[in-house]
Formats: sequence, structure tokens, C-alpha cells
Amino acid sequence: MTKSPQFDQAVRAWMDVFMHRSMRGWAQFAKSSGLSMPQFSIVMQLHHKGAFGMSEVSERFEITPAAASQLVDKLVQNGFVQREEDPKDRRAKSLNLTDKGRELVRRGAQERYHWVDDLAGKLSATERVKVSEALEMMTKAVKELEADAVHKPA
Repeated sequence: MTKSPQFDQAVRAWMDVFMHRSMRGWAQFAKSSGLSMPQFSIVMQLHHKGAFGMSEVSERFEITPAAASQLVDKLVQNGFVQREEDPKDRRAKSLNLTDKGRELVRRGAQERYHWVDDLAGKLSATERVKVSEALEMMTKAVKELEADAVHKPA
């Protein structure tokens, strides 16, 4: 594999700008929804990974069970998350997104990518085609890397 400083610099510069814009969008949306970033992160993890328990909140955020419970309480009170009896352990509670929580995620994603519309307006039609083709190549290559990592022996 040949190293390309121009490629490295271009990708890193894009990643820095993209991550900054993306995270700023999430943070602004979370704040406008009355949630802290840790609370919004819980909602997003439930969206992406499905139901999990309170102990996983404690572990993922490296906080005490009491602190995890306080984070989740506001989500439950606002109707974004529901606690249910864990079918595997009746003493434990499982967290799930409600319809209102799923709608929050949908609206958040719209807000997160709103700036992409503005970006498209800064590019010509020809530039948008070139960028689209390049990003499709990058996405395909990243998916191949992910597949290789999954099939690589530990």
C-alpha cells in the first residue's frame, strides 16, 4: 500500500470538519430537547443497539448505579424511554425506546444533517457528482475494512 500525504490530509481535514459539525448539531438538538448529552446518548444507544439494562448504562458511562438511575429517570418522565421487566431476570429492568423516543431520534437525525443541504448549495452540480462518487468509494472501502475485521481471527 502506498502512502499518500495528500489523501491523508484531505480525509483528516474532512473528518475534523464533519465530526465538529455533526457533534455540534447533536449537542444543539439535545439541549433544545431539554436533555443532557449523556441522556441523549442513552437514547441513541437504545436506538442503535436495542434494549439494555440499567447496569449497562452504569458500565457504558462509568458511573454509579444511582447516577445511571438519575439519568434514565428524566428520560422516563419525558416519555422517551420506558422501563420494563427484563424477561431474563425479573429483578432487573430493561430500557426500551418509546414511540416518542423514536420520534426524537428521527428529528435529531434531520437536524444533525441539516447543514448538508447548505453544503450542497456551495458546490456546483459537477462538484456534487464528484464528491458523491468519492464518498461512495470511501463508504465501500470502509465497509470492506469492517468486514475484514469481523472475519479476522482474534
